[in-house]
Amino acid sequence: MAGVRNLKQAEAAERARLLDVSHYDINLDLTDGAGYPGDRVFRSTTEVRFTCSEPGVTTFIEVAAESIRSATLNGDAVDTSSWSAEGGLDLPALAAENVLVVDADFLYSSTGQGLHRSLDPVDKEVYLYSQFETADAQRVYACFDQPDLKAEFTWRAVVPKHWNVISNMTVASADTDDTAKTVVFERSVTMSTYVTALCAGPYHEVRETHDGIDLGVFCRRSMARYLDADDIFLVTRQGFDFFHEHFGIRYPLSKYDQVYSPEFNAGAMENFGCIVHAEQYYIFRSPVTDFEYEQRANTILHEMAHMWFGDLVTMRWWDDLWLNESFAEWASHWCNTGATRFTDAWTTFLSVRKNWGYRQDQLSSTHPVYTETPDVAAVEVNFDGITYAKGASVIKQLVAYVGIDPFLAGLRAYFGKHAWGNATFDDLLSALEAASGRELRKFSAQWLETAQVNTLRPEIAIRDGRYGSVTVLQEAPAEYPTLRTHRIGIGLYDLDGDRLVRRERIEVDIEGGRTEIAQLAGRRAADVLLLNDDDLTYAKLRLDERSMATVVRHIGGFDNSLARALCWNAAWDMARDAELAARDYVTLACSGLPAEKDINLVTATLRQAQAALVMYADPEWAPIGWRQLADAAVTALMAAEPGSGFQLAWARAFAVSGRGPNELATLRGWLDGVDVPDGLRVEADLRWEILQSLVALGAAGPDEIDAELDTDRTATGEREAALARSLTPTAASKAETWRRLVSDHALPNWLQRSMLQGFQHSAQTELTAPYAAEFFAVIGEVWASRDGDPAQEFALMAYPSQQVNDDTVRRTDAWLADNPGEPAPLRRLIAEGRDGISRALRARAKDIAAGQ
Repeated sequence: MAGVRNLKQAEAAERARLLDVSHYDINLDLTDGAGYPGDRVFRSTTEVRFTCSEPGVTTFIEVAAESIRSATLNGDAVDTSSWSAEGGLDLPALAAENVLVVDADFLYSSTGQGLHRSLDPVDKEVYLYSQFETADAQRVYACFDQPDLKAEFTWRAVVPKHWNVISNMTVASADTDDTAKTVVFERSVTMSTYVTALCAGPYHEVRETHDGIDLGVFCRRSMARYLDADDIFLVTRQGFDFFHEHFGIRYPLSKYDQVYSPEFNAGAMENFGCIVHAEQYYIFRSPVTDFEYEQRANTILHEMAHMWFGDLVTMRWWDDLWLNESFAEWASHWCNTGATRFTDAWTTFLSVRKNWGYRQDQLSSTHPVYTETPDVAAVEVNFDGITYAKGASVIKQLVAYVGIDPFLAGLRAYFGKHAWGNATFDDLLSALEAASGRELRKFSAQWLETAQVNTLRPEIAIRDGRYGSVTVLQEAPAEYPTLRTHRIGIGLYDLDGDRLVRRERIEVDIEGGRTEIAQLAGRRAADVLLLNDDDLTYAKLRLDERSMATVVRHIGGFDNSLARALCWNAAWDMARDAELAARDYVTLACSGLPAEKDINLVTATLRQAQAALVMYADPEWAPIGWRQLADAAVTALMAAEPGSGFQLAWARAFAVSGRGPNELATLRGWLDGVDVPDGLRVEADLRWEILQSLVALGAAGPDEIDAELDTDRTATGEREAALARSLTPTAASKAETWRRLVSDHALPNWLQRSMLQGFQHSAQTELTAPYAAEFFAVIGEVWASRDGDPAQEFALMAYPSQQVNDDTVRRTDAWLADNPGEPAPLRRLIAEGRDGISRALRARAKDIAAGQ
């Protein structure tokens, strides 16, 4: 939390009790006074109008500025001598009605927090975007930076004459003089500080109108030729129509802008009426697959759902962050399935998002979906797989439990009652109980107030080809023994040639350690009995021996992608849990994936097979596994339709998996246009991916990186070149990369991320082994000196995660024992790194045993 106040929940509650904020008037000067963009600081003058229920008391306001020029409260000067960016500004002797004016100079950000400044290497233009969640609005204007002190906002910005400025509301006026342009926005609706926004720069703009809403899409001018505005608008229109139909209340603003900005830390941010998306993920410079298009659609719909759940009705405090994100996560996949071309979005949810949740939930840092949040720093590390994916899974289970119609009725009542205000999960639960007639407190306690994941396992007795009994066993880790109520489907699948056809599906409630499924007694035994068919609940699955044997031979035969995803997921869980040898999982992927017709399953499972080889396979056997995967990739891409997404997905897999001299020669040939498979376009991003693989394995070097960058002098090119350089497998290169990562505290977020991504590689573990000790020597100082996002990224990505040995475990244990006073979020991330090593050691032991 360097540079901002770490607000405590108790402080926020007391301040909310005292204050009612009505309006902010924010004036930003984003020029240097001569009409050019500022390069280091900008001036921000804020007028805040608020009342106090107990006149005479003292409170504080957050001002994370570089310096304060002046501050007045009700016309009197405020003493700023004790002010600090980390502590805020004390406001003594409040009146019943107050007007505060703070004139200050703030720093532009290079970390993606506050007002981020990016210089486009193509046209040398400056682009700005704001990012205020969790509590970074204070980096741009003086504010009471907590979600339950909502207010109305009026933004004014002085900018270079050729710039666009985008905020939450529409432009009221834009006046140009000899040097600059002053843009004034309409007074806003009521909102929280963290969803206010301002983006500025010579952004390219495309607009259209739908259902009375003025829609805008923006990107940097140098990216305009890649902007697929038609597809973005299509998904946006589909989302608004769907949510308007089901939420019972219209989107309340007259315009909806989506700004694709460079160097954004996350996927996107739900600023009210001014969504900021990460350009690097969602503007495609070269061919991509439907996996990428679906991910973009899901992000568009996720942020749109926040307009109702988060912006219109806002959590009171960050302990309900899970509800904010879980609802948007659930709603985006629900809408994708029901309103767009991505009708199998629940398959993607399982194979991509829920896997994230399952992984997070099995770490030592696991926590309930609902967790007490004592301060802002604590919430920073809770933007995790539990908050998003497990929470969304719980909502999906809740929908199955109460029914979609009662769920939506309760949701509409919740929106209607709490619009423009703040609410808690208890408020939503009360609305759902009233609409459904079901008591939900027990459900809430089981699913939201306990941690970890259950495993469901079938116990089957077959007599004369029929089920004598079918029992579902529910297991829980000893440290987290909760056995939950699960509403699940059970599917019976029969082989018809090579096809697996669902004969029957029943829904049952699983409770306790053993649940006998009486309905199946006497039924003809299926070739596959699939628990949690249609993926209603959140649980790890196991297959019985008969079903597993069938799946290994016929996984591509299921007539729906979600059933295949459940089986792929079960196999992955078994590999991670050291129940299935990594070599057997890789073999299954190589044999089963080439027939898979869901691009999301192909993409996700290939990534898991690669992860299994990096982390879980016997290092002595891993080269064989890489050859298997490379051979499967070549065979599959040659069989794929030329120019298809499947061809591209398998080409990417080959670029990562090909490690022998023949494979490397093939990849180098592709870069040179030699023997490129028909239909495969080796452009931009694929070129960089191939080159990075060659560099990591010593088959290309700095000259090739420079030559490639000469053809791609863009922000993306610079980012990819930095990653490639940090992959260079020499001691000198690693030493210089590490030096910069540790000592250069001014690294922009994109550069730090690229260098971290390239520093460790599975083919370079001996080269980077000395940096395991170095990491523990410097992590405390790095954490203390950097803003939240860069500090977290360093802790996550510089941890020696590929040094899978007992020494890494011992070093981690020693650091945790010797540094009890380090911040809890940092200690949590370090402990999570240890969890990954410990799991990998168990999986490797399983794989080594399988090879003996």
